[in-house]
Amino acid sequence: MAKSQAQDYGPIVTKKDLRKANYRWLMSVCTFNYQTQQGASVAYALSPILRKIYKKDDDYVEALNNHFQYYNTQPWLAAIILGACVAMEERQGLGAKDAVNDFKVGTMGPLAGIGDSLLMTMIPTIMGSIAAYMALENNPFGIILWGLLIGVIFFLRMHCFEFGYRQGAKVVTEYGDKINYLTEAASVLGITVVGSLIGSVISVTSPLKFQFGKVAMKIQPMLDKILPQLIPVLLVFLAYKLIKSKKLSMTWVILLFIVIAMFGAAFGFLG
Repeated sequence: MAKSQAQDYGPIVTKKDLRKANYRWLMSVCTFNYQTQQGASVAYALSPILRKIYKKDDDYVEALNNHFQYYNTQPWLAAIILGACVAMEERQGLGAKDAVNDFKVGTMGPLAGIGDSLLMTMIPTIMGSIAAYMALENNPFGIILWGLLIGVIFFLRMHCFEFGYRQGAKVVTEYGDKINYLTEAASVLGITVVGSLIGSVISVTSPLKFQFGKVAMKIQPMLDKILPQLIPVLLVFLAYKLIKSKKLSMTWVILLFIVIAMFGAAFGFLG
């Protein structure tokens, strides 16, 4: 969207709208699917706000589809990102579409790492252990401590959306002329995160080996010398090409890779 068109947008989202979106997000985040994962939850949570921002049906559908993409991160912290996205779209309209998408993708990995390790594991484990030990000692403060922790977490979750919106609005209003730099930076961050996930999450090797008399030469060490994680990279590239060509939906691509994995394991060329 041209800059002149983006200037037609202004701050119209209220605190009530943000709280409603926050409630919808917390309620619907469990609607997980293998194609877009949390994408449907994002679209459901933001749809009333997007309808308020985009008066034209075509603009509304385009914005909604932009959020109805693959998304998966720690849901408590994700509300901060979604609130910032609302602020960006409220002031830039569809002109911020690419920046919003790149911003979500770029922060998805870091938020998942921080949230899962800190909020879902470390804090509940430490505080739960202290509370449980107190309870074993017949100290009633154990259950009070655990209840306070739940209350603090719930309070923060109720205000994450508003916090993200305020900070996102600040970025857009104070640095609106530099929004292109934000888009480029978020794109680089998103590509870097996705690239690192290929090597750390996808584990595919080849057990094939060549036999020369009594000497056996495994193919995997040779591939690692050429490029570590070469097979996962090639598989991701194949999936990217298939999805980009639009000849196969994501569901069919998933099924195709399941078949490849089954045949690879059965015939011994993938491990």
